[in-house]
Formats: sequence, C-alpha cells, structure tokens
Amino acid sequence: MGVIEMVPGQVEFVVQGAGASAASVRLFDRSRAESEVAFAVEAVDDGVRAGLEVVVVTVWDGMSEFFDGLARDFRGWEGERVWVNNHLVVTATFGSGGHVYLGWTLRSGFFPGAWRCTVTTVIEAGEGMTALAADLREFLREE
Repeated sequence: MGVIEMVPGQVEFVVQGAGASAASVRLFDRSRAESEVAFAVEAVDDGVRAGLEVVVVTVWDGMSEFFDGLARDFRGWEGERVWVNNHLVVTATFGSGGHVYLGWTLRSGFFPGAWRCTVTTVIEAGEGMTALAADLREFLREE
C-alpha cells in the first residue's frame, strides 16, 4: 500500500488489503492542469479486472479531505461515508476489529449500457488509514 515512484516523476498509488489474493486498486498515469489532477484507475479482485483511462479530480472534490477524515476517526463511526466523482465512488464503513472497508466503484458512465465494478479493500483503521490518507495526498499533491 502506498505511493510508489515507477520512474522519475511518474508515481502510482496502490491500495491492497492483506493477503496475496486481496482486492487492490491502483491509481496511475497522473497528470496535472491548473486545479485538477487526472489519473487512470484499475481495480482487481478475484479474477476481475476493471479500469478507467481518465478520472479527473479537482481541488474542490475533497478526495484527500475524505480520506483524512477517515484517518482522524480511527475509533469508528456509524453508517457509510461516501465520496463521489463522475467515474469513481469510494464508500467507507467501519467494521469489527478496527478495520475500514473501502468500496471502490468504477463506472463507465450513467446511461444504459454503462458498466460498473466494485472491489472492497480492508485497511487497518489506525496507522493503516493514516498512511493511506498521507499517501493519497502525496499522489494528488499540487506541484
């Protein structure tokens, strides 16, 4: 889990639960313009692989703030928290044993025939979510 620099200037953000066969989500091919970041995303779980070539997140979308909030609330919360973007939706629920269940839904669009794929990664609520939030902020950071 975390930000990995593949080649100079090109980084990936990978979220993977525990275990070799756990679900994973990868954000990569990052580019910036003004107040937005564009990246590709790939989700893999149990033999299913889905991807989107471009997801655009603006500074006003609050993606980093959403994950920072999950990290701050390491003692848990009731219900489901949701962050929504046109093509990416992240849901977070607090589960037993101090774990956060992150549902990553990739969707090709909103019209008939559009596809969607959801994978769930399980992250430790304390240090795990704190590290994930910091790594995501680093991936999305403005230069």
